[in-house]
Amino acid sequence: MKTLVLCWALTLGLFSLSAAQAAPPSATELGTSAYQFDISQVSLNPGRFQENQARTVTYLQWVNPDSLLYVFRQNHGLSTQGATPNGGWDAPDFPFRSHMQGHFLSAWAQCYSQLRDATCQKQAIYFVQELAKVQANNGAVDFNDGFLAGFPESDFDKLENGTLTNGNVPYYVIHKTMAGLLDVWRTFGDETARDVLLSLADWVDTRTAKLSYDQMQKVMQTEFGGMNEVLADVYHQTSDKRWITTAARFDHAAVESPLAADQDSLNGLHANTQVPKWIGAVRQYKATGDERYLTIARNAHNITVSSHSYSIGGNSQAEHFHAPNAIAEYLDNDTAESCNSYNMLKLTRELWTVDQDAAYFDFYERTLLNHLLGQQLPTSPHGHVTYFTPLNPSGRRGVGPAWGGGTWSTDTDSMWCCQGTGLETHTKLMDSIYAHSDKDLFVNLFAPSTLHWNDVTVTQDTTFPVSDSSSIKVDGSGDFAMNIRVPSWTSNAEITVNDQQVSGTVAPGSYARISRTWAPGDTVNVRLPMRLFTVPANDDPSVQALHFGPVTLSGNYGDDALSAVPGLALDSVQRTSNDTLEFTGSADGRDVTLSPFYDAHEINYNVYWKMSGALAA
Repeated sequence: MKTLVLCWALTLGLFSLSAAQAAPPSATELGTSAYQFDISQVSLNPGRFQENQARTVTYLQWVNPDSLLYVFRQNHGLSTQGATPNGGWDAPDFPFRSHMQGHFLSAWAQCYSQLRDATCQKQAIYFVQELAKVQANNGAVDFNDGFLAGFPESDFDKLENGTLTNGNVPYYVIHKTMAGLLDVWRTFGDETARDVLLSLADWVDTRTAKLSYDQMQKVMQTEFGGMNEVLADVYHQTSDKRWITTAARFDHAAVESPLAADQDSLNGLHANTQVPKWIGAVRQYKATGDERYLTIARNAHNITVSSHSYSIGGNSQAEHFHAPNAIAEYLDNDTAESCNSYNMLKLTRELWTVDQDAAYFDFYERTLLNHLLGQQLPTSPHGHVTYFTPLNPSGRRGVGPAWGGGTWSTDTDSMWCCQGTGLETHTKLMDSIYAHSDKDLFVNLFAPSTLHWNDVTVTQDTTFPVSDSSSIKVDGSGDFAMNIRVPSWTSNAEITVNDQQVSGTVAPGSYARISRTWAPGDTVNVRLPMRLFTVPANDDPSVQALHFGPVTLSGNYGDDALSAVPGLALDSVQRTSNDTLEFTGSADGRDVTLSPFYDAHEINYNVYWKMSGALAA
């Protein structure tokens, strides 16, 4: 009986994808007990998520694909067709130019999946067609078959013999291109994207197969993105075990072996170089069933969340991990690189599908609301983003990378990694609101949205987190259990079905399970009372952030500068309105407005305080 149920569950999981993707994966994932919905099955309703999405979609529709193709065409000996090249990290002389284009492919595909937007579809299909022409011209410029990049293939020769010194991270770029091509293949069933992807994958396999184990370990001393992830995904897509073998060549022993032993050896490592490897480890586990991969990913997640993350969920300072628990020591202008959180949320999603622990989505919610939602500048019509999210006293969003500088991203002259992951973040904000297993629906996040699942439509109406309540209406009928996440930050949660109290305990940090035969119009009302509490820095408990429910509160300092962490009298903090998340408090003798950190734009703010007194009961 267990075998039959498992097969049904796996079939249902694949069916959900096949109903949404033109070319769904062909291999069954191992070890997966729940499934995320394809984003085409979930739509955003009016609210902050939808607003962020709309700004990003406007940019995706506006951008000139021929400018993005410039470095590919130039490198592979084709006419650039009079296009204007981009600047910043996609300039014709920038070392890892062409890294950004894979993000555009993924975001265009997500835009189409979500909105059936014809412009995004046209951009993606045209771009792939042109990449095929670029790849086909390799013989004319003495490149090997399948190679595809905006820089010479000789950079890989230099990478392999240890003489690459120009700052390029070649496999990092290849990963982005492959991931984008895969998304276009899956979303549109586009055979050109398939052929270009598999030809590039063949090039990777052929090249790396010639290297010894020790040579590959040296190659991996240079950032390589999630090559293990995308190659495992090519296996999932094709069921060809060749790609499992190729993916395993990117197992980076120096990073993964300590994690397999649950050792925190992250100090000094470039943070976002590591997280994609951990995502890859989960994908490799789901391809092979090798528990070591799962152990690496779980330990990496636990270590990063517990010992290296700020109260907003982000991690790293100057793009690097520091000693375990070093938080207050590194409240600087270059904290919390956005890419890191993008990738940590991907890792969180992957681990949750193996083990439906509500704590995963406590972290997901905290990071999405307090870091990535506010990463985007609301006054930017094209949804431009900050690279770092400063956490120094009187920090101010709008800080670019050390390499190139700047404030907010721009249309054509930045093209940073965080701009690329930002395109993906804000076109898939709905991807983790709901999930499912065999006969269970999970509500993991509280956001205005609509889910279409088989013959059932579920609509969530909420202004969360401004409100502590959400109404979930079922249209259609069926037998299934609705599992509602009860966050760890709440207490005395209230859940009713058609105004009748749900029986049993509703414990924080768990799921409230409602199993019934659902009928059209059934409505679940959820109330998650919020309270003020502090989050101490691991290395200095006297330095704390102030939260209200899932929301980090920051102090508004206008254009004033602070020279040190200010003191906040906790007994002075009061909410000023039940309709907003506005508070006031006394900080070093002055009145300060406290409000959600995700709204702190174009002002100097403060997140961490020297606390005194106690919060009112």
